[in-house]
Amino acid sequence: MGKLTHGGDWAGYEQKYGKPPLDFSSNVSPLGLPEGVRQAVIRSLQDAERYPDPLCRQLRRAIAGAEGISPLWCLCGNGSADLIYRAVLAARPRRALVTAPTFGEYEAALTLVSCRTERYRLRKEDGFLLQEDFLEAITPEIDMVFLCEPNNPTGRTSPRKLLLDVLARCREAGSLLVVDECFGSFLDDPGQHTLSGQLKKFPHLLILKAFTKLYAMAGLRLGYCLCGDTAFLDAMRTAGQPWAVSGAAQAAGTAALAETEYAQAVRALTVRERPWLAGELEHLGCQVIPGEANYLLFAQEKPILEPLRQRGILLRGCGNYQGLDGTWYRTAVRGREDNRRLIAALEDIL
Repeated sequence: MGKLTHGGDWAGYEQKYGKPPLDFSSNVSPLGLPEGVRQAVIRSLQDAERYPDPLCRQLRRAIAGAEGISPLWCLCGNGSADLIYRAVLAARPRRALVTAPTFGEYEAALTLVSCRTERYRLRKEDGFLLQEDFLEAITPEIDMVFLCEPNNPTGRTSPRKLLLDVLARCREAGSLLVVDECFGSFLDDPGQHTLSGQLKKFPHLLILKAFTKLYAMAGLRLGYCLCGDTAFLDAMRTAGQPWAVSGAAQAAGTAALAETEYAQAVRALTVRERPWLAGELEHLGCQVIPGEANYLLFAQEKPILEPLRQRGILLRGCGNYQGLDGTWYRTAVRGREDNRRLIAALEDIL
């Protein structure tokens, strides 16, 4: 089997150590699956003998109501990663632009269609923030642009004015702009940062979102995208297998949209624990990037991954991100008890 490039390999850990780890390598809500979602999944098993709705009609209507858009502007997939690959396969770009560091699946998907990928380097001296000169990299030769807001693994967001300028520049250049907002729900005020209100004005805008992180549904695999270009969404739909979203996942997503108190509790936990964890990491001599989501990027010269594994804790090493080396790590923001365990283990190691 090939080497895994993402966090969350709890199965590999359990196979080696015979017990579950405390997983800081995956940025999933530490509050667990909402009870309403759990019950919806159980009820969905009554229809397990039937194929799931390939058009996800009920789920798309629920998403459209939550987003304030037409259901025709929504496409559901087997997690956001599924939709990234579908977008690339539907667009078939010859040249694309990504930032570095950022989520690696954008470039992996682009490689499948032999696309030439150009990287815009996010610099440590700029706090890994997108700069105005990104606009200069969007030329008529660029067919597709990927932005992650907030970015993974840095946790930083771009100023809204700059995002709107990127939108306008992509329209001028004829480039499809894909904005990954999968971690946007963890921001202090998600509604102020999302670009969903721009969909009607900019049909070349595709927004990616997911249920898997905020509602602790990573194992169910459910994401969706929004776009005002219905023809392109239809091309994405036919770019993969027809039953991408299981019946259980569709039921879970519909139920999750009603879990408003749960979502508020997750955001409140993140707002409370993120600065505490950042402060403790800095106290240990780590260089911490001031992220805005439910994870933090930090640098530490001393190797810590294997010592943490031996203490039952998984952390995400970031050496395989373009623009970072093996001294960078990403940690999820969990509850205080778990966060204390991580800090105590790091104190012991460092």
